[in-house]
Amino acid sequence: MRAHSAGDRQAFAELVRRHRDRLWAVALRTTGDREEAADALQDALLSAYRTADRFRGDSAVTTWLHRIVVNACLDRLRRRQARPTVPLPEVDRTVAPSTDRETALVVHAALDQLPPDQRAALVLVDLQGYPVADAARVLGVAEGTIKSRCARGRARLAVLLGHLREPDSAASRNPIADGDVPSRSGNASAAGTHWGKEGGK
Repeated sequence: MRAHSAGDRQAFAELVRRHRDRLWAVALRTTGDREEAADALQDALLSAYRTADRFRGDSAVTTWLHRIVVNACLDRLRRRQARPTVPLPEVDRTVAPSTDRETALVVHAALDQLPPDQRAALVLVDLQGYPVADAARVLGVAEGTIKSRCARGRARLAVLLGHLREPDSAASRNPIADGDVPSRSGNASAAGTHWGKEGGK
Protein backbone atom coordinates (compact mmCIF):
# COMPACT_ATOMS: atom_id res chain seq x y z
CA MET A 1 0.00 0.00 0.00
CA ARG A 2 2.86 2.39 0.78
CA ALA A 3 4.43 1.59 -2.58
CA HIS A 4 1.15 2.30 -4.36
CA SER A 5 0.75 5.62 -2.58
CA ALA A 6 4.34 6.44 -3.53
CA GLY A 7 3.56 5.97 -7.23
CA ASP A 8 4.47 2.32 -7.90
CA ARG A 9 2.15 1.36 -10.75
CA GLN A 10 2.43 -2.37 -10.05
CA ALA A 11 1.78 -2.24 -6.31
CA PHE A 12 -2.02 -2.09 -6.39
CA ALA A 13 -2.17 -4.96 -8.88
CA GLU A 14 -0.20 -7.01 -6.37
CA LEU A 15 -2.66 -6.12 -3.60
CA VAL A 16 -5.52 -7.29 -5.81
CA ARG A 17 -3.70 -10.51 -6.66
CA ARG A 18 -3.15 -11.30 -2.98
CA HIS A 19 -6.68 -10.59 -1.79
CA ARG A 20 -8.89 -11.11 -4.85
CA ASP A 21 -10.15 -14.62 -4.00
CA ARG A 22 -11.42 -13.72 -0.55
CA LEU A 23 -12.83 -10.41 -1.71
CA TRP A 24 -14.70 -12.16 -4.51
CA ALA A 25 -16.07 -14.81 -2.13
CA VAL A 26 -17.36 -12.11 0.23
CA ALA A 27 -18.93 -10.15 -2.63
CA LEU A 28 -20.58 -13.21 -4.16
CA ARG A 29 -22.01 -14.50 -0.90
CA THR A 30 -23.15 -11.08 0.22
CA THR A 31 -24.97 -10.20 -3.01
CA GLY A 32 -25.99 -13.75 -3.96
CA ASP A 33 -25.58 -12.87 -7.64
CA ARG A 34 -22.48 -13.19 -9.81
CA GLU A 35 -23.13 -10.11 -11.94
CA GLU A 36 -23.92 -7.97 -8.91
CA ALA A 37 -20.86 -9.33 -7.11
CA ALA A 38 -18.56 -8.65 -10.07
CA ASP A 39 -19.89 -5.11 -10.42
CA ALA A 40 -19.65 -4.45 -6.68
CA LEU A 41 -16.11 -5.80 -6.53
CA GLN A 42 -15.04 -3.76 -9.52
CA ASP A 43 -16.56 -0.61 -8.00
CA ALA A 44 -14.90 -1.36 -4.66
CA LEU A 45 -11.45 -1.93 -6.13
CA LEU A 46 -11.71 1.23 -8.19
CA SER A 47 -12.70 3.13 -5.05
CA ALA A 48 -9.81 1.59 -3.13
CA TYR A 49 -7.39 2.54 -5.90
CA ARG A 50 -8.56 6.13 -5.89
CA THR A 51 -8.63 6.56 -2.12
CA ALA A 52 -5.52 4.59 -1.15
CA ASP A 53 -3.81 7.78 0.01
CA ARG A 54 -6.42 8.01 2.79
CA PHE A 55 -5.33 4.69 4.29
CA ARG A 56 -3.61 5.47 7.57
CA GLY A 57 -2.77 1.97 8.74
CA ASP A 58 -5.24 1.99 11.65
CA SER A 59 -6.33 -1.49 10.52
CA ALA A 60 -4.87 -4.21 8.32
CA VAL A 61 -4.97 -3.61 4.57
CA THR A 62 -7.16 -6.68 4.15
CA THR A 63 -9.67 -5.30 6.67
CA TRP A 64 -9.73 -1.98 4.83
CA LEU A 65 -10.30 -3.70 1.48
CA HIS A 66 -13.02 -5.94 2.88
CA ARG A 67 -14.81 -2.94 4.37
CA ILE A 68 -14.89 -1.21 0.97
CA VAL A 69 -16.14 -4.38 -0.76
CA VAL A 70 -18.85 -5.08 1.83
CA ASN A 71 -20.05 -1.47 1.69
CA ALA A 72 -20.26 -1.66 -2.11
CA CYS A 73 -22.28 -4.87 -1.81
CA LEU A 74 -24.61 -3.43 0.82
CA ASP A 75 -25.24 -0.39 -1.36
CA ARG A 76 -26.33 -2.69 -4.17
CA LEU A 77 -28.48 -4.82 -1.87
CA ARG A 78 -30.28 -1.77 -0.53
CA ARG A 79 -30.99 -0.57 -4.05
CA ARG A 80 -32.19 -4.04 -4.97
CA GLN A 81 -34.70 -4.07 -2.11
CA ALA A 82 -36.94 -1.85 -4.22
CA ARG A 83 -37.20 -4.64 -6.78
CA PRO A 84 -39.76 -7.45 -6.41
CA THR A 85 -38.42 -10.62 -4.86
CA VAL A 86 -39.41 -14.22 -5.44
CA PRO A 87 -40.29 -16.13 -2.24
CA LEU A 88 -38.78 -19.50 -1.52
CA PRO A 89 -40.89 -22.29 -3.05
CA GLU A 90 -42.92 -24.56 -0.83
CA VAL A 91 -41.23 -27.93 -0.58
CA ASP A 92 -42.49 -31.19 0.91
CA ARG A 93 -40.92 -31.40 4.38
CA THR A 94 -40.37 -35.12 4.00
CA VAL A 95 -38.24 -34.80 0.87
CA ALA A 96 -34.54 -34.19 1.38
CA PRO A 97 -32.43 -32.38 -1.22
CA SER A 98 -31.05 -34.75 -3.85
CA THR A 99 -27.59 -33.19 -3.98
CA ASP A 100 -25.28 -30.98 -1.99
CA ARG A 101 -25.52 -28.44 -4.80
CA GLU A 102 -29.30 -28.27 -4.38
CA THR A 103 -28.87 -27.70 -0.67
CA ALA A 104 -26.34 -24.93 -1.29
CA LEU A 105 -28.66 -23.24 -3.78
CA VAL A 106 -31.54 -23.28 -1.30
CA VAL A 107 -29.32 -21.90 1.46
CA HIS A 108 -28.16 -19.09 -0.82
CA ALA A 109 -31.79 -18.37 -1.70
CA ALA A 110 -32.55 -18.19 2.01
CA LEU A 111 -29.61 -15.85 2.60
CA ASP A 112 -31.06 -13.61 -0.08
CA GLN A 113 -34.17 -13.17 2.08
CA LEU A 114 -32.20 -11.73 5.00
CA PRO A 115 -31.77 -8.00 5.62
CA PRO A 116 -28.44 -6.85 4.10
CA ASP A 117 -26.80 -6.11 7.47
CA GLN A 118 -27.61 -9.58 8.84
CA ARG A 119 -26.44 -11.25 5.67
CA ALA A 120 -23.14 -9.36 5.67
CA ALA A 121 -22.48 -10.37 9.28
CA LEU A 122 -23.24 -14.04 8.57
CA VAL A 123 -21.11 -14.07 5.43
CA LEU A 124 -18.10 -12.71 7.31
CA VAL A 125 -18.47 -14.78 10.49
CA ASP A 126 -20.03 -18.07 9.38
CA LEU A 127 -18.93 -18.35 5.75
CA GLN A 128 -15.58 -16.58 5.75
CA GLY A 129 -14.60 -17.56 9.27
CA TYR A 130 -13.82 -14.08 10.56
CA PRO A 131 -13.63 -13.64 14.33
CA VAL A 132 -16.42 -11.41 15.60
CA ALA A 133 -13.92 -8.66 16.40
CA ASP A 134 -12.56 -8.64 12.84
CA ALA A 135 -16.06 -8.67 11.34
CA ALA A 136 -16.95 -5.71 13.54
CA ARG A 137 -13.94 -3.79 12.21
CA VAL A 138 -14.84 -4.60 8.60
CA LEU A 139 -18.44 -3.45 9.04
CA GLY A 140 -17.57 -0.55 11.32
CA VAL A 141 -19.90 -1.59 14.15
CA ALA A 142 -19.58 -2.87 17.73
CA GLU A 143 -18.87 -6.54 18.40
CA GLY A 144 -22.20 -6.84 20.17
CA THR A 145 -23.93 -5.64 17.02
CA ILE A 146 -22.26 -8.38 14.99
CA LYS A 147 -23.33 -11.00 17.54
CA SER A 148 -26.88 -9.70 17.50
CA ARG A 149 -27.08 -9.62 13.70
CA CYS A 150 -25.69 -13.15 13.46
CA ALA A 151 -28.13 -14.46 16.06
CA ARG A 152 -31.13 -12.88 14.32
CA GLY A 153 -29.90 -14.03 10.92
CA ARG A 154 -29.39 -17.61 12.06
CA ALA A 155 -32.82 -17.70 13.64
CA ARG A 156 -34.38 -16.44 10.43
CA LEU A 157 -32.43 -18.95 8.35
CA ALA A 158 -33.63 -21.78 10.59
CA VAL A 159 -37.22 -20.80 9.76
CA LEU A 160 -36.53 -20.44 6.02
CA LEU A 161 -34.69 -23.73 5.86
CA GLY A 162 -37.14 -25.64 8.04
CA HIS A 163 -38.38 -27.68 5.12
CA LEU A 164 -34.89 -29.19 4.74
CA ARG A 165 -34.74 -30.40 8.35
CA GLU A 166 -36.53 -32.83 10.56
CA PRO A 167 -38.97 -30.87 12.78
CA ASP A 168 -37.04 -31.67 15.94
CA SER A 169 -33.70 -30.48 14.60
CA ALA A 170 -34.52 -27.46 12.50
CA ALA A 171 -34.12 -24.92 15.28
CA SER A 172 -31.00 -26.47 16.79
CA ARG A 173 -28.63 -26.22 13.83
CA ASN A 174 -26.71 -23.41 12.25
CA PRO A 175 -27.30 -24.09 8.54
CA ILE A 176 -24.15 -22.24 7.56
CA ALA A 177 -21.72 -23.44 10.19
CA ASP A 178 -22.96 -27.03 9.90
CA GLY A 179 -21.74 -27.19 6.34
CA ASP A 180 -24.77 -26.66 4.13
CA VAL A 181 -22.77 -24.11 2.15
CA PRO A 182 -19.42 -25.04 0.62
CA SER A 183 -16.55 -23.82 2.77
CA ARG A 184 -14.25 -20.93 2.03
CA SER A 185 -11.46 -23.30 1.06
CA GLY A 186 -13.76 -25.19 -1.28
CA ASN A 187 -15.20 -22.35 -3.34
CA ALA A 188 -13.31 -19.12 -2.81
CA SER A 189 -10.43 -19.93 -5.10
CA ALA A 190 -12.62 -21.08 -7.96
CA ALA A 191 -14.87 -18.09 -7.54
CA GLY A 192 -11.92 -15.78 -7.49
CA THR A 193 -10.69 -17.31 -10.74
CA HIS A 194 -14.12 -16.71 -12.26
CA TRP A 195 -14.03 -13.04 -11.29
CA GLY A 196 -10.51 -12.74 -12.58
CA LYS A 197 -11.75 -13.81 -16.01
CA GLU A 198 -14.80 -11.63 -16.09
CA GLY A 199 -13.99 -8.78 -13.72
CA GLY A 200 -12.35 -6.68 -16.35
CA LYS A 201 -15.63 -5.94 -18.09
